Amino acid sequence: MENSSATPPGGRREVTRQRLYEAAVTLIAEQGFSATTVDQIAERAGVAKGTVYYNFAGKADLFEELLRHGVGLLTASLREAAGRAARDGGGTVGALDAMVRAGLVFIERYPAFTQLYVAELWRTNRAWQATLAVVRQEAVAVVEDVLRAGAARGELEADTDVTLTAAALFGMVLVAALDWQSFQPGRSLDEVHAALSRLLPGR
Repeated sequence: MENSSATPPGGRREVTRQRLYEAAVTLIAEQGFSATTVDQIAERAGVAKGTVYYNFAGKADLFEELLRHGVGLLTASLREAAGRAARDGGGTVGALDAMVRAGLVFIERYPAFTQLYVAELWRTNRAWQATLAVVRQEAVAVVEDVLRAGAARGELEADTDVTLTAAALFGMVLVAALDWQSFQPGRSLDEVHAALSRLLPGR
């Protein structure tokens, strides 16, 4: 048994869940959701099968929580980037540019998760569709807030369609980054960021 003075039980559980997330996202990216079993996830994570069921109701629950966890990380990175740009006086364009870079950094770090997330966005027969819609909106809302504030300050056109523009920017980064990872891996993050930066509203 572990020493009780080491990682607290809650911390151990979070470490275990993180290992399960990583195992699940890798396996599902390699062979698809249907072909991936709980046994395989447990084996890849280096835990007993019962540990999966201790932390999650089953494979579908694990995947739903994986989506929530991953998009939550992306949302937090976008919010942090926008806040940092605001503190530095970068204005609306600066905040949007910072979020584009933050999104690219996230996708470069978690390419398998991003591929899964984008694929699942277009499926209509999954039990976690409602969850996916909620977490997507949380991420897009960060962009919406920046656009809305920029329009109010006169940095963007007053009639900017905030909802559609935010969704377009969010989708642009996801799709462009996946294209970069899959078909143009020789490009650097700086090159991709510079190209997308030129497409921002207000430039």
